[in-house]
Amino acid sequence: MQAADVFTKLDVELKPDPSRTVIRPFDFTYPAAFEAGRPTRPEMVMQRLQGLDPEVRVRMRTLLAAPMNARHRGAEQVFLRRYAEVEDRLGAVATDRDEQILIGAYFSQEYAFESAALFNPSIVHIPDQEPAADGSVEFLLSLRGIGEGHISSVTFRTGVWGPGDALVIHPPSAQGVPPRIDRTEGEWVRLECDDSQHVSETVIFPVLPSQHQGVEDLRLVNFTDHDGTQSVIGTYTAFDGKSVRQEMLRGVDLRTFEMRPLNGAMTGYKGMALFPRRIDGQFVMLGRQDSENIWLLRSDDLYTWEQGAPIMAPKYPWEFVQLGNCGSPLEIDEGWLVFTHGVGLVRGYCIGACLLDKDDPSRVLARTASPLLFPSAEQRGGYVPNVTYSCGGLLVGRRVLLPYAIGDEYTAFAAASIDDLLSVMVPA
Repeated sequence: MQAADVFTKLDVELKPDPSRTVIRPFDFTYPAAFEAGRPTRPEMVMQRLQGLDPEVRVRMRTLLAAPMNARHRGAEQVFLRRYAEVEDRLGAVATDRDEQILIGAYFSQEYAFESAALFNPSIVHIPDQEPAADGSVEFLLSLRGIGEGHISSVTFRTGVWGPGDALVIHPPSAQGVPPRIDRTEGEWVRLECDDSQHVSETVIFPVLPSQHQGVEDLRLVNFTDHDGTQSVIGTYTAFDGKSVRQEMLRGVDLRTFEMRPLNGAMTGYKGMALFPRRIDGQFVMLGRQDSENIWLLRSDDLYTWEQGAPIMAPKYPWEFVQLGNCGSPLEIDEGWLVFTHGVGLVRGYCIGACLLDKDDPSRVLARTASPLLFPSAEQRGGYVPNVTYSCGGLLVGRRVLLPYAIGDEYTAFAAASIDDLLSVMVPA
């Protein structure tokens, strides 16, 4: 068998949908050179609104309600919460509930979070779900959506894989629901998503200064700690427009998430992915700290990563420029299966794999000499041409489901047997 024949591509694709929107905060100020000696822009908006004839404000409320209530469940509550967030910046207090809703709407925007792209997927088992009698399993899929301003957010889908390679992605809700933000301490943020009736309604958009330009490439893992506690954890890249750092999203459940930055010398880079359990009592991650090699990182503290070393370097032409992980390792009998991405000619991204020793994951046992998935002739276009990429696969028995992105634009799916995959690896 050739490497290119290992995966069977499934007849399922997820394309960006500009009709899916979420209400998110909108802020505005004067340029610094024009701030002095005048009310702030929020104060000016408040003055203008309160200067309107009451009948005009009634008509405005009617015009606002029709489209917003049609597209967003609980839109008025979102606007009221937004008013509460900006009230101390207005220089006056709203006279009634309707005025609060209008002010909240002035400081909000409707954002099409996946209008340009829906890609770089990651996938995990839905917690506390046992395989069905027919062998099918339910899963949670995360996706990176890109909207106006090339800003990245995280959106979710659910689905069922099996029996066999039958794959169903549940239709997403037409609603996009913003989480309620509860800042706990420092840069820790707790996101309450209990307004979402289904996880596909939840949109995690940038809320911290470190994320101003995007929450990128979430790599989810079903993590089991040494005391048996199970949780869904994801590492992602926070991008402020100039610099990046790694942060962590921890799912208390599918309606409550905690976000917090990772600390330490190893965390100011892209692509970190957590192993699904501790090894020798320590937390373990993969990364690509030098933008060229795959690194192995160890820590006694889940949120602090100070040390690491490269374990795998580019070797074959399709990965001469860069080698990195495609999500968290999958534990199989033979060791740790890691999907990799390689960058080669014309900045083309291909997907390969390697096998790490189960007891000492710094030892690379085998790797693919040729890519498993790569841009085909009909898939070389897209938002970013020549890119095939994934942020993680789903293991069920001896088969793996790998969602992957094409052209940084949309998402496809492929399935393979572990035995076939191992058969095309060569000793490292």
